[in-house]
Amino acid sequence: MPDQKPVMYGINNCDTIKKAKSWLNEHHIDFDFHDYKKIGIEHSQLTQWVQQLGWEQLINKRGTSWRKLDESSKQNMDDQLAVSVMMENPSIIKRPLLVMGEHKVLGFNQEQYQRLFSR
Repeated sequence: MPDQKPVMYGINNCDTIKKAKSWLNEHHIDFDFHDYKKIGIEHSQLTQWVQQLGWEQLINKRGTSWRKLDESSKQNMDDQLAVSVMMENPSIIKRPLLVMGEHKVLGFNQEQYQRLFSR
């Protein structure tokens, strides 16, 4: 089990967030939840995540937020534009993002969580 209390970033009404929260609760794993819609997200935090994970991993290209994005933004996406887009519309960020110190896990996969928390 990781030493630090995990922080899950996402949006409360997201189905994938609900599944991930349920899994953590069923396995008695204490975590904090950071709701982008209620709390927001810092520009510096997004910049750091983009540097560590890459905007291609952080932005959910399968969601409606990406589809609604203008073609120019999609074609010219880079680190700086990605941070701006995520600041304006946090719904475009892939969910959940589970952060434990320097370790970050994007999305929810039961097997991946099982391996992560069985250490």
